[in-house]
Amino acid sequence: MTARQAQLDEALARIADAIDLDSTVPVPQQLRGALEFGIAAGELPIGARLPSVRALARQLNLSPVTVSNVYAALQGAGHIEGRVGSGTFVSPNAPVADPEKFHALERAISSLIALARDCGIDRAELATRIGMDRPRNARPLRVLMLGNFAEATRAYAADVRPHLAPGDSIEPMLIDEVTERPPQDFDIVLSPRTLLPQARALFPRAEVLGLTVIPNEATRVALAAIPPEASVVGYSYFPTYVSMMKANVMRYAPHVSRLSMVVRGDESEAARARIAEADVLIYATGADYLAARLTPGQSAFEYRHTPDSQELRSILPPLLDRCRRRQPPCAEQTNGPQTAGSRDGT
Repeated sequence: MTARQAQLDEALARIADAIDLDSTVPVPQQLRGALEFGIAAGELPIGARLPSVRALARQLNLSPVTVSNVYAALQGAGHIEGRVGSGTFVSPNAPVADPEKFHALERAISSLIALARDCGIDRAELATRIGMDRPRNARPLRVLMLGNFAEATRAYAADVRPHLAPGDSIEPMLIDEVTERPPQDFDIVLSPRTLLPQARALFPRAEVLGLTVIPNEATRVALAAIPPEASVVGYSYFPTYVSMMKANVMRYAPHVSRLSMVVRGDESEAARARIAEADVLIYATGADYLAARLTPGQSAFEYRHTPDSQELRSILPPLLDRCRRRQPPCAEQTNGPQTAGSRDGT
């Protein structure tokens, strides 16, 4: 084993020891920070070949999806690069700190942690505060939240807003409203993953991020409260949501043994009978008209989503930081179109 490989192995071992699965700081955020720190410190030297996604996932006892997402974020930020057929390497353009400045930074971090502890702030809260900070005079960002229904889209925007910096703005819009003349002055466009292809086609100059949406707290509570013996029908407004809705109902109400799904537009006798005979009707946003058709003895509640908060904490902050360093969208249009690579951050 070469000295270079031994140095790399030692650095990766330290990173593995530093990952705390019980911390309130999301694991993807921990892993990205540890790798960036190792690159900046020179512990992961320029040109060093990093483990494959699966190898690092095994070493850290993490999901390959988690490691893959972190690698993608690091590649988008210019820290690492993928070489077809060869693997993943620390990029020649990766920022590496001057050794003396880096040691000064380490001392400052230690002092900051000690000061935070004296103020009653633990490491997790300190990390959150640092992640929410932004340089003075950094330009505010305009964020667009796309959705299918007005109330739900406004709720998505409200859930995202705490993860933005002061001065940033987020505006909810329906995809039907922007299809003909999509506004091109937004820095970032957010949408549920189901709308991601449409959002990318409508906003070629913006950073577009598809969000994973999960049942919100009220929906999860309602699902857990369904009686085990109840006959349950899930009513999906869009055919593409059926499988996702059913999977989440089964996840948060595993005690329910009688569950069937109906899609809007299915006017068959069998579909109408399932709804009429159901003890509990779970209807997707946009299908609230069904609640007016309930008969005595039936109950119903709306199935509402919220963006996955862990994803907002781990994926959104680096995207915001990257966008702040760029020209506003209007300036980019003046200077010429973006390439697909620059749009995706690769």
